[in-house]
Amino acid sequence: MKLKDKVALVTGAGSGIGKAIATLFAKEGAKVVVADIDPEKGQETADMIKQSGWDARYVQSDVSREADCEKMIQFTQAKFGKLDILCNNAGIAMVICPVENVSEELWDHIMAVNLKSVFLTCKIAIPIMKEQGGGIVINVSSVSGIRPRSGLCAYSASKSAVTTLTKALAIEAATHNIRINSISPVATDTPMLEDMMTDEMKENVEVTKQFVLATIPIGKFAQPEDIAKAALFLASEDASMVTGIDLPVDGGRSI
Repeated sequence: MKLKDKVALVTGAGSGIGKAIATLFAKEGAKVVVADIDPEKGQETADMIKQSGWDARYVQSDVSREADCEKMIQFTQAKFGKLDILCNNAGIAMVICPVENVSEELWDHIMAVNLKSVFLTCKIAIPIMKEQGGGIVINVSSVSGIRPRSGLCAYSASKSAVTTLTKALAIEAATHNIRINSISPVATDTPMLEDMMTDEMKENVEVTKQFVLATIPIGKFAQPEDIAKAALFLASEDASMVTGIDLPVDGGRSI
């Protein structure tokens, strides 16, 4: 098992990519704290992991709030005594629209959930990891931060900033045996894919999906498990010399 005796905190783990990451980490021996704003989905993930014979706890958290970020990290320490791996996966999408239709409130909300949350959790977790003698941070970004699509200005900007913040923090933390990397998934087969569609696009979802697929050289959507495997690599000793990178899991989309 690649993560035996490790303690991992995964945000946005109630569904999709976060759920897949939390499940794989637990399967590989980690004790996992499932953090999610939705108590029903978050508890469901934790229960599913426990029913498989692995160890997990759920904590409700709105990662855009510093108090909630502190709470979930303190919860992790209280339950398991340490924090080895922080996976910042929580994020939100936006419906495709031109910049003139993006309100200040929408912009701020996307930045708060997708970007500020990474700053807040790292601000709290990195000192803990320094004291422990090391740790690992994995931030889930997006290929939209590398090659933006039209109509997703706020989302793309937030994810590009996550990737740059990852690199900046990796430089700061490297001498403390803390590795910090990001993952940039392509369009992934989760409910968030349809969350980005306009009402017109939703009238013919399959046509819209085929249009998106045509931009992915490998010709298929990513699955949550694809991203989880990349996260496992970055969390494991297999990546002991890897820090400050962004790992595209994108079927060639960013080429």
